[in-house]
Parts: sequence; C-alpha cells; structure tokens
Amino acid sequence: MTRYLEPASRSGELLRLVLPRMSQHPAAFNPLTYAVWYEHLAGINAKLSAAVEKCLAGGGKLDDAAIARLHRDHVADIDAETAARVSGSMQRVMEELRQSASEAGGSAGEVAPRLEALSRALAGGDAGAVAAEVDGMRASTSRLQGALDVLREQVQSSRGEIERLRGELDRTREEAVMCALTGVLNRKGFEQRMRELFESPRGRPASLALAMIDIDHFKRINDEHGHLMGDRVLEALGRVLRETVKAPGAAAARYGGEEFALVLPGHTADEAAELAERIRVATPGMPVRQRQSDRKIAGVTISAGVTVARAGDDATTLVARADAALYQSKHGGRNRVTVA
Repeated sequence: MTRYLEPASRSGELLRLVLPRMSQHPAAFNPLTYAVWYEHLAGINAKLSAAVEKCLAGGGKLDDAAIARLHRDHVADIDAETAARVSGSMQRVMEELRQSASEAGGSAGEVAPRLEALSRALAGGDAGAVAAEVDGMRASTSRLQGALDVLREQVQSSRGEIERLRGELDRTREEAVMCALTGVLNRKGFEQRMRELFESPRGRPASLALAMIDIDHFKRINDEHGHLMGDRVLEALGRVLRETVKAPGAAAARYGGEEFALVLPGHTADEAAELAERIRVATPGMPVRQRQSDRKIAGVTISAGVTVARAGDDATTLVARADAALYQSKHGGRNRVTVA
C-alpha cells in the first residue's frame, strides 16, 4: 500500500491543513492523531472520512479515545516500537515549534509598550526621551524580526521532519499488510482489501471476481526437498502473481500457507478464469533453484477456483464459494481451474 505518496506541493498543502485542524481538538499531537487527520483531509480513506464527519457532526471534538477508535477501525495498525519512536520524534518537533512560537510571541509583546512610551515622549516634546524610545523601539523590532526568522526556519525544518516521519509510518503500514517472502499482500492485507470493497460508501463494485489458488502437493515438496526449497517455490509463485495481476484495483494475496487469493474487481468470471489459467500455465516453468546446491525443482503446478460476487454475498460467502471451486479442482485431478 502506498496511499500516502503525494506530489511535494500536495504534501505541503496537506501539512498546512492537518496541523491547524489537529490543534482545534483535544486529542494529543501524536502519530495516531496525525494519521487519522491526514487520511481524512487527503480524501484517501472514504470510510474513515465518513466516521470522522459523524464524530464532528453538531460541533463534536476528537479526543484521544475517539482518535484511538478511528485509527483502530479504519487505519492500518503500526507496531508498538515504531509508534513509540515516531511519537517521541513528533513530540520533539511540536515542542520545538511551541518554543519558537512562544519566543516570537514574547518579542511581539514588547512592541506595544514601546509604541505607547514613544507616543508619550513625542507628546511631551522631549527630544532626548524621543531618541531613547526610538532606540528602544528599534531594538524591540529587531528582536521580533529575529524571533520570527527563527520561527519561520523552525516551521520549514519541522515540515521536513514530519514528512520523514510520515514516510516511516507509510513504510511500516505497508510492511504490516505485505508478505515479506512472496511480495504480495498477507492475510491481513487481503481482509483489509475485501472490507474496502464490500464496505465502500459507493457500494461493492458491479463486478467482483475472486480466485483462490493452491500449490499442488506442497507438503511433498517440503518433505522431499526441505522447507527452504518450499520457500523458494512460494517466492517464485509470488513473483508470477505480481507480474500477472496488474489490472487497476486488482490484488494478489497470500491467504495462508501455500494458498493464495486474487481479488479482481471489474472482472467477469471468464476474465478471472483466463487470468488464473495464465498463472497455471506459467507455474511449471518457474525458475525454482536451491541456492546452496543449485538443485532445481521443475513441474510445480497449481489448482485454482474462481467465482464472482452475487446478490447477497459478503466477503465470507465469496471466499467460501471460491474455496469450494478450488476443492473441485483438487478433487478432479489438480493442475486445473474450476469456475463456480
């Protein structure tokens, strides 16, 4: 997932929007709060935005509890270590901004009394007093200009630091839903993608296909060649899936063990079956080689089950029907695609 990748100008514009909005609510300035506001204001998480607007209806405010709930329900989790590290960095950035703003405010506070004193000196007609107040006003304005320059530089520096922290959150969030071995979505990423499709405010896509794929005789591969070779097979199939599943909105996922899933919005049953067939044909030719011994496994095959969403389906029923079709392929001799 790379939801947060925005052009630099767009990122800067969003940053200028996010921080003032955050400051209007009692929730603490931390990565969770930033992530919720960013995704909402960027318009990249429709379900989150709907939940935020519901919370804000009637002048509501987002406190820590509301942010935690929104983040838990609508934003991918980050691990505790990363959250703590980013939270500390975010708090440091905010404290530096607060100090710079306070210094600028203090310098600005000197100007009004100096103006009043200068006005009195002018009214009194005392040239010496006027000269002294002019010198004092010059010194006060100089300090104010210096404080404003420091604040301006701090804002620019903080913007860069926040962008860096945002990138770290993006990477961590992406890693949380990706299978490191195969390079496709993991089970969590698959379930998240299905929720997005079935619970979108715009409704489920008019056409949504799902293919479940399983490596044939995978236990035998592990038993005969070892688990490291089994991992090479999984890795190679992940590469085939990434190279084949490229339609907009489509996604490949490792459902569990040696079973994979293809989420195919906008695909008919025939189109999904044709895609699964291309993967089936490509699988036996995968270059699977044990790195230490250069021993190669040839002829790995897959079985697949394909279905499309029907009226009344949810994610569970869709997966169950595709799994049933996959079982038919297995029962029918393997190395084939079955449509249900």
